[in-house]
Amino acid sequence: MDWGLENRLAKIINPRNNRALMLAVDHGYFLGPTEKLENPKKTITPLLKYCDSLMLTRGVQRNSVDPTTSVPMVLRVSGGSSIIGEDLSQEQITVSMKDALRLNASAVAMSMFVGSKFENQTIVNLGRLVNEAEEYGIPVLAVTAVGKDLGKDARYLSLACRIAAEQGAHVVKTYYCDHFEKVVNSCPVPIIVAGGKKIPERDAMQLTYNSIKGGAVGVDMGRNIWQSQNPVPMIRAIRSIVHGNANVEQAFKLYTDLCRENKSLKQQNKPKNQHKIKSNKANSNKSKTPSGN
Repeated sequence: MDWGLENRLAKIINPRNNRALMLAVDHGYFLGPTEKLENPKKTITPLLKYCDSLMLTRGVQRNSVDPTTSVPMVLRVSGGSSIIGEDLSQEQITVSMKDALRLNASAVAMSMFVGSKFENQTIVNLGRLVNEAEEYGIPVLAVTAVGKDLGKDARYLSLACRIAAEQGAHVVKTYYCDHFEKVVNSCPVPIIVAGGKKIPERDAMQLTYNSIKGGAVGVDMGRNIWQSQNPVPMIRAIRSIVHGNANVEQAFKLYTDLCRENKSLKQQNKPKNQHKIKSNKANSNKSKTPSGN
């Protein structure tokens, strides 16, 4: 493996423990202003320091991420369909490798729809992306998108992940399923598990724990973090599983403790502010009172 490519991969998957926590905020490329991601900068800023990498589009990177950050960027380079369109699988490569280099991307990512109407198109596009990315030493993350009518069982995901690896993807993002070990064992490159739709916090922690135990190097979680009522405690709890080897009970306790601390801090600050307002009002009324001369 070329030094540059290996170096970029090491920024995404920590070589000390072979683990990765990716924060996904690329949903707008086909969903538009997703709930809690309407203002990407507001969502990303408090979470950025807790993730190992950020998966996003070039528009969000340019407009919503502090350029002084040291967090590596995983740049989505595919698109072309929307949630209201005819077929989500009709994607093309939409970002040039030159633009990825200008944005200092540590990896590029695209979706591949095995079993869909446009299967051939997305698989061939993946191969082409790998060809171009290899010239510059940039890793490719292949996302095994399942679409509306495709399953998430071990047989299908093993097929999709293996095809992605065979096309040259350096990392594959897929879903957790029963018998997940079969998916991992049949894929010769690291697997990162997608967070998927919003589920209860404890369930998302269980998903993370099961994924790591099943052989994934980590998770790429989005909605289950920033759609949580407590996003920072949530990402810290997920991080404790990925990098701290915490179990679900320990992670959930961390989450509840952090939520309690945040609530306590808000309550401590609230009376002070109210007292200040009351004091200012009292002084204002006093200054308007006749002196009695």
